[in-house]
Amino acid sequence: MDLKDCIEFANKNPVCYLATADGDQPRVRGFLLWYADENGFYFHTGVTKKVYKQLKKNPKLEVCFIAPSQNQAEVKMMRLAGKAKFLEDITLKARLLEERPFLKAIGTGKPDDPLLAVFQIYTGEAHFWKMENNMRESEIERTKF
Repeated sequence: MDLKDCIEFANKNPVCYLATADGDQPRVRGFLLWYADENGFYFHTGVTKKVYKQLKKNPKLEVCFIAPSQNQAEVKMMRLAGKAKFLEDITLKARLLEERPFLKAIGTGKPDDPLLAVFQIYTGEAHFWKMENNMRESEIERTKF
């Protein structure tokens, strides 16, 4: 397993669950990956949302991507733990609005909208999990990025 495998899995299965910390309380919610590449895993949110405030206070997070299967023994997951940073790149935000036009209805619909936040998980560790690994979690190969 290498970073290329992780990128491919995330892009193929963009619906995920993202966990943050809110003081001593974990918070998890469904999320939609924007894209992943060799530089990291990219997401967007709004600055008025609690997830934004939680990540600004503590950038550590964990994400779980799942490839579903009718056969429960064949379900495959990728867990990714890392740190997020917010990106203020207007070119990147313009690309986001082009690729996800539904976001134009929120706020000003322009790349410089102060309510639009793009964040990248830029460093961390990922691993794959299947039921066959259930009792051998410590033996699962990790990929650092």
